[in-house]
Amino acid sequence: MSEGNRSSYDRLKQKTSLKEILAVATEFERTARDFYTDLAPKVSKNIRYLVEELAEEEQQHYDLFTRLAQNPDIMELIQAEVETPASNGRFSDCILLPDLGDQPDDQAVLQYALAREHAAMEQYQALADSTAPGPIRDLFRFLANEETKHKNELERIYYETVHSGGV
Repeated sequence: MSEGNRSSYDRLKQKTSLKEILAVATEFERTARDFYTDLAPKVSKNIRYLVEELAEEEQQHYDLFTRLAQNPDIMELIQAEVETPASNGRFSDCILLPDLGDQPDDQAVLQYALAREHAAMEQYQALADSTAPGPIRDLFRFLANEETKHKNELERIYYETVHSGGV
């Protein structure tokens, strides 16, 4: 390949369709929902409510993406190509779930949840920044803001649990 063709190929390789992004995001939310649902009965009572809330929030995001992908009014929009965000690898890695054992430590659960919320926040913000103005950009901005709120709440709970001796 000549140098000019190589850079054109590299630029194309760095793009993906919103449909593909929605498929990965839907899987991200599904695996999170399932993970937190399975984890809830195993965690301490101190954070069980939090893990149950996280499962519910992930279910809501999953439902949102599922409805969006099936909406005929936006089929043309989701065929659009966008830059693959730099955060895409970390986001996709979150689909692989850790084994926290049968009695997971509160700190390990909170650290995992924080990392996951941070990856989602970065991914959705990057997608909002690289998407044309309109409903898809608004969706990614909304989700980035949601994940930021979740991360901030988790950071508060983490601090209370780890540094202050409990929630």
